[in-house]
Amino acid sequence: MADDKDPIETKEWLDALDEVIRNSGPERANYLMMALGRHALDNRVKLPDSITTPFVNTISADDEKRMPGDLFMERRIRSLVRWNALAMVMRANDNDEGLGGHISSFSSSATLYDVGFNYFFRGSDGDHPGDLVFYQGHSAPGMYARSFLEGRLSEAQLDNFRREVDGNGLSSYPHPWLMPDYWQFPTVSMGLGPIQAIYQARVMKYQQHRGLVDHGDRNVWCFMGDGECDEPESLGAISLAGREKMGNLNFVINCNLQRLDGPVRGNGKIIQELEGVFRGAGWNVIKVIWGRKWDSLLAKDESGRLRQRMDEVCDGELQNYKYNGGAYTREHFFGKYPESLELVKDLSDEEIMYLNRGGHDPYKVYAAYAQAVAETERPTVILAMTVKGYGMGEAGEANNETHSLKKLDMDSLKAFRDRFGIPIGDEALADVPYYKPAEDSPEMRYMRQRREELGGMIPARRSEMELLQTPPLDAFAKQLESSGKRAISTTMAFVRLLSNLVKDKAIGERIVPIVPDEARTFGMEGMFRQLGIYSSVGQRYTPHDAGQIMFYKEDIKGQILEEGINEAGAFSAWLAAATSYSTSAYPMVPFYIYYSMFGFQRIGDLAWAAGDCQARGFLIGATAGRTTLNGEGLQHQDGHSHLQASTIPNCVSYDPAYAYELAVIIQDGLHRMYELGENKFYYITTMNENYVQPAMPEGVQEGIIKGMYSLRKSEAGHSLSAQLMGAGTILREVEAAAEILESRYNVNADVWSLTSINELQREGKAATRWNMLHPEEAPRVPYVTQLLDGTSGPVVVATDYMKSYADQIREFIPGHFTALGTDGFGRSDTRSRLRDFFEVSREFVVLATLKALADEGAIEASVVTAAMADLGISADKFDPLTV
Repeated sequence: MADDKDPIETKEWLDALDEVIRNSGPERANYLMMALGRHALDNRVKLPDSITTPFVNTISADDEKRMPGDLFMERRIRSLVRWNALAMVMRANDNDEGLGGHISSFSSSATLYDVGFNYFFRGSDGDHPGDLVFYQGHSAPGMYARSFLEGRLSEAQLDNFRREVDGNGLSSYPHPWLMPDYWQFPTVSMGLGPIQAIYQARVMKYQQHRGLVDHGDRNVWCFMGDGECDEPESLGAISLAGREKMGNLNFVINCNLQRLDGPVRGNGKIIQELEGVFRGAGWNVIKVIWGRKWDSLLAKDESGRLRQRMDEVCDGELQNYKYNGGAYTREHFFGKYPESLELVKDLSDEEIMYLNRGGHDPYKVYAAYAQAVAETERPTVILAMTVKGYGMGEAGEANNETHSLKKLDMDSLKAFRDRFGIPIGDEALADVPYYKPAEDSPEMRYMRQRREELGGMIPARRSEMELLQTPPLDAFAKQLESSGKRAISTTMAFVRLLSNLVKDKAIGERIVPIVPDEARTFGMEGMFRQLGIYSSVGQRYTPHDAGQIMFYKEDIKGQILEEGINEAGAFSAWLAAATSYSTSAYPMVPFYIYYSMFGFQRIGDLAWAAGDCQARGFLIGATAGRTTLNGEGLQHQDGHSHLQASTIPNCVSYDPAYAYELAVIIQDGLHRMYELGENKFYYITTMNENYVQPAMPEGVQEGIIKGMYSLRKSEAGHSLSAQLMGAGTILREVEAAAEILESRYNVNADVWSLTSINELQREGKAATRWNMLHPEEAPRVPYVTQLLDGTSGPVVVATDYMKSYADQIREFIPGHFTALGTDGFGRSDTRSRLRDFFEVSREFVVLATLKALADEGAIEASVVTAAMADLGISADKFDPLTV
């Protein structure tokens, strides 16, 4: 080496190590190296900080497990898949609109998938439950092309790629909502696949340890790109996988060195960077960098210059070599050192150009996958170097613009056809036809045989669910009764309800309480001892509070998933449990309890994915309400989560004020999701404000579920009337306002509980739409409108959320409508002060009602002015939206 001050001594040390390896084996050599490292540290010798290995394959050519199949047959099939994927995307863009689609990502990863399909990805047709594969979203065309050859998709369906409105199309990316029997996981929003895969593997371990599901040797595979690793969700949970020894998890990172606009790490080496990150997190790292055509060169590299060149070259140059060709590579890569240039003196420029990268070599990929599935104590990541746009020639191979490439020019198309041996003549190329051999051809027989041996075709999703017997409403009798003199919050009422559910004989063991390190905040610490907190290793220590009733108990069979200060991880665990009915044929009932502000606002992308993959379970937004969570301030106080929930079509959301409402909603949700099999999940807000919980009035159950019911009918007998509506804790302000209006201003005030404005809005919009499409039929009347029929006076709605939340039902309200809400940033103070500040207090409800009556001409404006003084409201008060 150039900086070696004593090469002879260096050689002596290396020879000694070689001798140990020959005589005592690699294990002994490893022990000595570790001992030397510790000894060096003891003597204050600084060791390299890096935990990376040289830029060569992790598995040497001598140690590779040989691929047993027919290499040439598999290359032929892979070429057909490549062609049909290209044809599908090009045909989708053969119009003025240009429907898009991506070719280059699958072009670089075709071999990575093909080896998996042929040897490793097991289906669920037989006794095996099947492996779970998170496909990289932009590679979807390749999966469709393979399914076409397998006979699962028709030419007509391929021609409907990205044409989904009429119902026979193929979705742009993996979307279970759009293709419920095909795709399992939505992954194209980058970063979601990796974190979902990690928690999928974790929940499978959880199920296994609790004795609920026998997953055996089932594996989770996650395919992703090197550029995708910059998303925080991609790598944010990898330490969990290492710590929990998830040997059932395999990442395959397609390192084509390019993202959408340019190199991932043009001035560095993304594979080395990722190796260090994953090794530090406790993963088994397998680098698949160079294909077998490099093996002979490396074997002849006695000077070490080729390895040195591999170590020092940056990714931007590696991209350059493939883009500029063999002559450029000879000069700029091999030509830096005479010794490395000598290695390729007998190779033509074309041969240098086709020195393949590891991710395009099925032998190298097979060896890596085989080692990955043999590793059962650690998760494995395979870092496979590929070329983006592989096979596209000058039109797209290693080109910075290749991600956006939708079509090839005729010369490039011919070159692609010839390179992959597709039997289509020049005269037919303009139409870019699909190609499929005869059903009894060797290729088709080989494909079917491989998948039959592996348990059936994939991708495939189980859309049917085993239906469960859910508890009747009277199982929650305590929540339906008054709490007497005791004031409790709806959050505490929920915890008691959950405690009852876990004891239910039919579904109790399926309940999964999930918290992100906030159980004590929500009053759930009593469950620690009752249920235990899941830990894959049990509890290796004695907790300091072991002598207390509610001590911190970790257990390998624990039922609670406590995911730490990690909302994205906790939600991903919920998502894995909420889709277990499909992925594992075992329905679970997950309850994820969290600060409502840190739900949709923080993990909205995952919540959208939950809708896409048809999750079933409950999200409990605890400590909800902008003025109810007092003291925490701007970052914690939620005034908009219900608006965010309304954006997800199959999310059913409620804001109950009382324990009996909560009980009715959860019982109905269990019935609808698990007994009727409806494709929905629930978002329910609960609060931390203590007050006496009343008993459930007669006949309100239907209204609670639909979103609105009459809580109090005025019997004051005044000439003026108003309809007051409230939700959550602000309902109690509305009730107080009704008493003030009746006792001080001679206004009859009816009170309505709005348990779900979102459900009322959806039902009302559906009625409006139906009326538009059926102009000659009797119009449907929205539920809100029906309930208000026969009432009189203006309507005032107050909630602990933004005014636009209540405004959703404005069009269904006959007459004058006023919405009060908590627009603006939150802040710390007492609840009464906050409600006054945000203008949702009882005083402002009274004021809004009187102003509405004045607007209708029922009272003089001077009455409103006098009331402001009486209520202590200043006309000069700051607008809370602006301060």
